[in-house]
Amino acid sequence: MKYALVTGGSRGIGKAVCLELSKQGYGILINYISNRHAAEDTKTSIEQQGGIAELIPFDVADNNAVDSTLTTWMETHPDDFIAVLVNNAGIRKDALMIFMQNEEWSNVIRTNLDSFFHITRRLLKDMLSNRFGRIINIVSLSGLKGLPGQTNYSAAKAGVIGGTKALAQEVAPRKVTVNAVAPGFIDTDMTKDMDENTLKKMIPLGRFGKPEEVAALVGFLASEQAGYITGEVISINGGLYT
Repeated sequence: MKYALVTGGSRGIGKAVCLELSKQGYGILINYISNRHAAEDTKTSIEQQGGIAELIPFDVADNNAVDSTLTTWMETHPDDFIAVLVNNAGIRKDALMIFMQNEEWSNVIRTNLDSFFHITRRLLKDMLSNRFGRIINIVSLSGLKGLPGQTNYSAAKAGVIGGTKALAQEVAPRKVTVNAVAPGFIDTDMTKDMDENTLKKMIPLGRFGKPEEVAALVGFLASEQAGYITGEVISINGGLYT
C-alpha cells in the first residue's frame, strides 16, 4: 500500500492535508509530537470517511527520533512504502533580531529547516527505487518576502525553498517530484495570536485562507495529474504577495 506521511498532521493545515490525501486512497501517517488527543481526532475523521490512518509520533527536529521511528515503521511494513511526504510541521518564535535569543533562532531552524533534510533524506531511497514520489514542502509567505520579527522563520522557510528547487533537479529522472506550497495568512492555531481584522485589510481577497484550501493544492501536487510539475513554489495567499 502507498502511504502519505504528513508531519504536524494533527491540526490545522496538517489535518486538512491528511483528510485530503486519504480521499486519494493513500494510507495516512499522522505525525505529531505531543497532542495525542488532536492526532486521534484526525485519525478518527479519516476512518469515518473510509480511510486508513496510523499515528506516528516523533519530534521532527530530533534526527535520532526521525531515523529510529521511520526505520521501525519500514521494518513492520515490508510490503508498503511512503510515496508522499508532506513536510508541514513548523514553529514560530517571533522577535526582532536585536532581542532574539539563541534558542529562538536555533529551535526554529531545527524544526522548520533541518527536519526537511532529515526526514526527506530518510524516505528518498524507497521513492527512487519505486520510481515514484511526491515531496511537498509547506513553506510560507515569510520565506518569499520576509516579515519583520520573523528573521528566524523567514530564513528557515527560504532555506526550504532553496532545497526544494535543488532536490527537484536531483530526483526528477526517477519520477519523484518536489514542490513547495507557500501559504499566506491561514486560519489556524499558528495565526490565532495575530490581529486578523487589521491584516485582512491588506489582503486583496479580504480574508484569511482556510486549511482546506491549502490542502486542495497539496492534494493536486500529490496526484498523478501533477507529474510534470516539479521545483515550483506555489503561493496561496489571497493576492497578498504575488
